[in-house]
Amino acid sequence: MRVLSLFASPVSKNRAMLNIFRKKPSSEWLIADKLYMQSVSQARLPYFYEKGGVADTPDGRFDMIMLHVYLILRRFRRAPEKTQLIGQALFDRMFVDIDQNLREMGAGDIGVAYRVKDMAKAFYGRIAAYDEGLDGENDACLANALRRNLFRKTLPHDRDVRAMAEYVREQVLSLDKQGTLEILESQNVFSSDGVSK
Repeated sequence: MRVLSLFASPVSKNRAMLNIFRKKPSSEWLIADKLYMQSVSQARLPYFYEKGGVADTPDGRFDMIMLHVYLILRRFRRAPEKTQLIGQALFDRMFVDIDQNLREMGAGDIGVAYRVKDMAKAFYGRIAAYDEGLDGENDACLANALRRNLFRKTLPHDRDVRAMAEYVREQVLSLDKQGTLEILESQNVFSSDGVSK
C-alpha cells in the first residue's frame, strides 16, 4: 500500500513542489505539511482496512485522514498561543490536498467547490461528534460517533468499533503526554501501539 496523499496521487506532490519555488512557504505551513503527511501515513496503515473494518475506499481513507488531523488539532487546543496558526495551516493543507485530488479524479471547478464545502461541513460535524465522545468517559458515545462517521458506509462488527474507540483514546493520551514543541518537531506524533504496520 503506497502512502502519498489522500488518494495517493503523485501529480499533487509535483504541483506542491512547484509552488515552493513561487513563494517561500511560511514556517507554519512547513510544520503543518509535515504533520499532515504524518496523519496521511498513519491513516493509511493497512491494519485499519485489513483488520479494523474501515472501508478501503476514497471515503474511508478521507475519514481516516480527517480523524488523525482532528486528533492533532484537538491536542493543539491545549496551547493555542503556540499552535493557532499551525492548526489553521494544517486544516488548510488538508483541504488543498482534497481539492487537488478531486480535480485529478475529474471533478470540475464548480463540482470541486461544492464537494470541498460539503467535506468541510463534514469535518466540523466530526469534530463536534468526536469531542462529545472524548470529553466524557462514555465509551458508548465515542463508539457511536465513530460508527456514524468513520464506519458510515459499512456494517462494522462491534469489536471493530470498540477497537477503534480504544485506539482513538490511546492516541489522545499519547498526544497529551507530548509537549507542544515535541509535537511540532516530531517525525511521527502518532503512537503505533495496537496497530501493526
